[in-house]
Amino acid sequence: MFLIDYFRNYVNALVGRNQEFEELLAAGDIDAAKQKMVHRQPLIEDAMRDYDVSKHEVMKREDKIITNTKGERTGTEPVHKLPIPYQVYINEISLVFLYGRPVKWTQQSDNTDDAFAAFLDIIKRTHFNSKIRQCKRIAGAETESAMLFRCFKHDDDGKPDVQIRVLAASKGDEIYTRWDNFENLISFAWGYYVRETEDDIVYHLDIYTAQMIYHCSKKRIGWEVVPEQNFIGKIPVILFWQDKEWKGVERLIEREEMIASRTADTNDYFADPIAIMSADVIKSIPKKNDNGKLIITNDSEGVDKAARYLTWDSAPESKKQEIEWLQEQILSKSFTPKISLDSLQSISQLSAKALRTVMMLADIKASKHKEVHDELLDRTASLLTSIIGNVLDTSLHAQCEQLVIGHEFQEPFGEDIADDLNNISKAVDAGILSTEGAIELNPLPIDKQREKERLAEEAEERQRTQASIFGDIAGAGAQSYGDGSSRDDDDDDADEDDESNKSQNKKSDKTKK
Repeated sequence: MFLIDYFRNYVNALVGRNQEFEELLAAGDIDAAKQKMVHRQPLIEDAMRDYDVSKHEVMKREDKIITNTKGERTGTEPVHKLPIPYQVYINEISLVFLYGRPVKWTQQSDNTDDAFAAFLDIIKRTHFNSKIRQCKRIAGAETESAMLFRCFKHDDDGKPDVQIRVLAASKGDEIYTRWDNFENLISFAWGYYVRETEDDIVYHLDIYTAQMIYHCSKKRIGWEVVPEQNFIGKIPVILFWQDKEWKGVERLIEREEMIASRTADTNDYFADPIAIMSADVIKSIPKKNDNGKLIITNDSEGVDKAARYLTWDSAPESKKQEIEWLQEQILSKSFTPKISLDSLQSISQLSAKALRTVMMLADIKASKHKEVHDELLDRTASLLTSIIGNVLDTSLHAQCEQLVIGHEFQEPFGEDIADDLNNISKAVDAGILSTEGAIELNPLPIDKQREKERLAEEAEERQRTQASIFGDIAGAGAQSYGDGSSRDDDDDDADEDDESNKSQNKKSDKTKK
């Protein structure tokens, strides 16, 4: 069968038949199918060379040749090669300002609590937050990475589950893609090597479409293809594509590395003082451990010139200015703030809003990345809901169809919650903001709707408690004055007091007369 497929594919290639992608997969012509897919290998290799400091241009400096007075070569002297890892620094700062804090997921649909809970459970179990940081770091360093969601069944109980694998060229993975005219991913391929036996390493290529998954392995003649239905209904991949984070400042980095290396060579020659002596001084130079060191010279008129030091005070001012200019251009043109111990001490007491202003360059770059990563996170939510409803828990399929999930990037340094709460409270007291509006603006609760329900329940509970308290007071008053006997006794006592007061008044009048 392999020979028949191989011969048929060979004939189709000779006659130049333009087969469709699915036909090539069905025929097992994987080599031709790969040619119809996009591979970013040149861009990846260029970025990886820049990211690896051992492959910078400054590392190609040749050692200095040493010659004698006759011009004959006597050996070589190593020169300094000082690569500066600007690429790593720029990439890490970009990552922190985008995914320094986990993405906040919110439920924006009603009656989908179970599906949303399953979604959050997958986010936690698959370590999604750490995986997406790995993908962003690798994409910034290599221009490409991918997050592959693999559905499988546990061996012990057969329960379906999902896990995430990060794909990257630095991990030995090959990534191939196909897109339509509207930049929608229509097929994805993952190439990798597997050591099946001690002496046999086999190349595998897994091709994913929305309907099928083709597990292909390279044989001595042709390919072995094992098709599998894709029950998810979507390509289970989140693809990260971007330019390298330091794009545009490569030559500036190379220039600073070369200046730093040459300056280090110069320092080796002139940083330490060099003694200049006349011939008769050299003959009488004291030993290292001699006491009362004394130099005797025959040149009585030029003692100050007979022995002196050649010193190099500092680098030329123009070189210092160029290095400072290069550093400023490298960081500013890559939208990277300069963070040092001195700068951290000066901004340690600033609020989050002030920090955002100080780190404006990184914030601008993060906003640019969000244009793409917003779509990636939306697709992540859509893919995970399909995995839940179609594979992991089909009883939640209806809820997954209705589930709407939103996301929000969080500030790397946190937010000024105290200021926000103070402003909200003032607005409510001034009568320009309703209680419901205050709940919507409150940054503390995660689920706004649930918080409204809790506040309503607490208000009803307070009303019941107050009604119960005032009801007990009213009941106690009715018990004291409710029967006529108690009130009549009090009236009789009052009448007796009045008669007594009248008789005392009469006696008092008689005494006066």
